[in-house]
Amino acid sequence: MPTLNRCLPLCLKALLAAAALMSVAPAATAEPVFRTLTLADTAGTPIEVGIWVPEDADPGRLYPLVVMSHGNGGWFRSATDTAVALAEAGFVAAALTHTGDNWQDQSKATDMPDRVRQLGLLIDHMVAEGAGPVPVDADRIGAFGFSAGGFTVLAIAGAISDPLAIERHCQQDRRFYECRMIAQRPQADLVWGSWHRDARIKAIVSAAPALGYSFTPESLAGVTIPVQLWRGSEDQVLPSPYYVEPVRDGLGGRADYRVAEGAGHFDFLPVCDETLARAAPQICTPTPGFDRGTFRSAFNAEVVAFFARTLSPGSGTDLQPIP
Repeated sequence: MPTLNRCLPLCLKALLAAAALMSVAPAATAEPVFRTLTLADTAGTPIEVGIWVPEDADPGRLYPLVVMSHGNGGWFRSATDTAVALAEAGFVAAALTHTGDNWQDQSKATDMPDRVRQLGLLIDHMVAEGAGPVPVDADRIGAFGFSAGGFTVLAIAGAISDPLAIERHCQQDRRFYECRMIAQRPQADLVWGSWHRDARIKAIVSAAPALGYSFTPESLAGVTIPVQLWRGSEDQVLPSPYYVEPVRDGLGGRADYRVAEGAGHFDFLPVCDETLARAAPQICTPTPGFDRGTFRSAFNAEVVAFFARTLSPGSGTDLQPIP
């Protein structure tokens, strides 16, 4: 059996410390036009959103949109470099901080359906006339997610997860990341409900998705849009073959499947600066023999190129994949 993640409390504390540090850091000067907003949610507290817009964007044109879902304990800036790369290529990137599963609040960390609902609310807002910095094309919307966010974008694309499969998985070995998390919740269980495919989503990128074993070929049959699927070969948080491979196999060859050789789980996050590395070594410590910076540049280029292919240009922005 692969080495399992045993650092849930420490890793979560590191995530919280990392996010706290980033929350007071100034925005990178190289970013495209960036702004934040607060999205009202009648079912919960307001949702924090970050939006990246192409430099010199024309408010008279429609721009393709990519919504972004972070992993457990993250926030809307968890994949800033990917958002910047998308904006530089002509997309609007909109990322939310999931209510109840972020660096400040873990009260709903096991409520996966609510993540899907929140991402749908973000799309509702972004396609509303006059809601965003520039108008977006409702016919060209993609979604990007990492870890728990990778699960979220699969779910919003039509994948149906079986909570009983999660229960069986955790009965076999409770050392898995999500099993330890469930055990720490007061209700000692996942909060589960139903969701529906959001037909506005035309393509997704799912990196190191959580709970992949809870999907079957039948439950993935509803995913009929293009999917780019990523796995880190040295991922010890969501280890092979339990997470990415069931999704790959269940999609039956329909996914653009990529393996980042030598990458660990946290290599799908941006490179840490020195301050962050000291505060969050579990997240920032380099994977032996792996260059996260080089990988992130290549990864972002592949993500941009995928969305440029699948959200085909129409009467709006000409998408320019990063060379």
